[in-house]
Amino acid sequence: MATSETISTDKAKFVRLKVIQENVIFIDGQEAGGKNHDTVFTGFLKLQPKALGTFQVMNGVMIFFLGILLTIHNYNYPAILAHSGITYWGSLIYISAGSLSFVAQNKLHPYVMKASFGMNVFSAITAGITIVLMSVQLGLIMMMDPSLYDEYLILRIVGIMLVFTIPQFIISICISAFACKATCNRDSTVVNVLLN
Repeated sequence: MATSETISTDKAKFVRLKVIQENVIFIDGQEAGGKNHDTVFTGFLKLQPKALGTFQVMNGVMIFFLGILLTIHNYNYPAILAHSGITYWGSLIYISAGSLSFVAQNKLHPYVMKASFGMNVFSAITAGITIVLMSVQLGLIMMMDPSLYDEYLILRIVGIMLVFTIPQFIISICISAFACKATCNRDSTVVNVLLN
């Protein structure tokens, strides 16, 4: 069981203790000094979030530049991706999620982990929407008359973007699952203690 240290004060004061796997992690929102709380984040660290976060950032940069290439091309085709702007704001979401995943491994703080969890959920949703839009765009391009546009260039650009977006979707789901497991620990209890 978790051990506690008696603190004497002049006034009675409520202290909120959060006990996770028999380790005191936080006292009144402050990190407990000298306590090892790596056991809570072990599963998250096994995932190597720093490496996956770096991959997410590089994915976001590649999709951003391919989106620019797709946008400056002549619109003689159904430009769903260019008009929706998902290649721009989606890539910024991917870069943000990757950056938070990278920082989460360095800091190992619950607030950073929760931010990484939330941003990766948002990234997974965005990647799923992007995959659907890319599939629709590829289908519409294949049905058009090839003499109206440079079919192969557009197909290659959208295909390459799809190759980068599918791993982004999978990585975001994996990081979200492990971050949720690390931050949403159901074995934790919160105890209010009255100190005299």
